[in-house]
Amino acid sequence: MLEVGAALPAVTVYEYNTVEGEACPIGPMAVPLDAASRGKSIALFALPGAYTPTCSAKHLPGYIAQASAFRALGVDEIWCLSVNDAFVMHHWGESQGATGVVRMLGDGSAHFAHAAGLVLDLSAKGMGVRSQRYAAWVVDGVIRVLQVEAPGQFERSSAESLLAAIAAA
Repeated sequence: MLEVGAALPAVTVYEYNTVEGEACPIGPMAVPLDAASRGKSIALFALPGAYTPTCSAKHLPGYIAQASAFRALGVDEIWCLSVNDAFVMHHWGESQGATGVVRMLGDGSAHFAHAAGLVLDLSAKGMGVRSQRYAAWVVDGVIRVLQVEAPGQFERSSAESLLAAIAAA
């Protein structure tokens, strides 16, 4: 399981690229998390699924609204991670106004959720394997703060809660 002081697992997730360029086709692009986090301060939050009620009404909107507060604390990037594919994450982010504010990363096969030890099995509800809801502050690939929610809760992983933890660190 992820823990404070540990490095992010060397897992690749995917981000939808909207601008075609040299060696960058439009569509899903691999994002190796260990390399993408190197030399950066990142507010990372994970949630069970795009377009779900709490995730759409509170979780992602909170990070969008607090983006400038994270920047003021030296956070370089905000990452939203979910067990959805890059297409879904991109379009959900677009519909929520996250474009250019929060990196929407798809862990479509739940490789990161498994490597992190933060899997949430919602098979009984027809949703399959998902990620638990949590937030982390990652500096140069190392977890400095980790706040995992109890099942069905939304408190510790909110933008406000992670901001307070970063400010106190």
